[in-house]
Amino acid sequence: MNKNLITSLAEQKIFPIIRSDNPDTVVNTVEALLKGGLKIMEINVVNPSIYDAISSVSKHADICAGGVITSMQANAAILAGVKCFSSPIFHMNLVKLSKDKHIPYIAGTSTANEAYVAWKARIPLVKIYPVTALGGLLYIEDLIRPMPFLSVIPQGNVKLSEVKNYINSGAVAVGVGRDLYDGYSYSEITERVLETVAKL
Repeated sequence: MNKNLITSLAEQKIFPIIRSDNPDTVVNTVEALLKGGLKIMEINVVNPSIYDAISSVSKHADICAGGVITSMQANAAILAGVKCFSSPIFHMNLVKLSKDKHIPYIAGTSTANEAYVAWKARIPLVKIYPVTALGGLLYIEDLIRPMPFLSVIPQGNVKLSEVKNYINSGAVAVGVGRDLYDGYSYSEITERVLETVAKL
């Protein structure tokens, strides 16, 4: 997935963000998303038991470890079989680890300056987080207009219904978390994904 990370995510458009401290919930959510046609997804490493969940689903899905802020977390995720790792922050230690291990790192940035510095560090995908708090759609448009070379993934309280507008504003893909699964059964999650993919 290394070189094809951007291409694959651009085709998928929705980048699901799974956050749960229960490994069974994580596994079942992954299966529901796979049935909906989404193969690349992020799983937040909220506790050590989540690495086992990642190991069990990484045979069927392209997993990105999310919420990674230390090299120790990144290494544990790589051992569990992830294809990339994602962080709410941009840190040069993680850039170095990414290059050493040949595993893509999706760096979290908030400002135009941070996004540019991440791009200069050859980060393939730049996460804009928390996008809703920063101004949402308008913020992405204002960010990309002077820097159209950026490949960005807006993330942070984004609704499933907003994905299409973010894509139209220039985002490569859009990270959707709670709105995708909170309060829904696994079959409803699959149904919601299928409906959204059909619209996209």
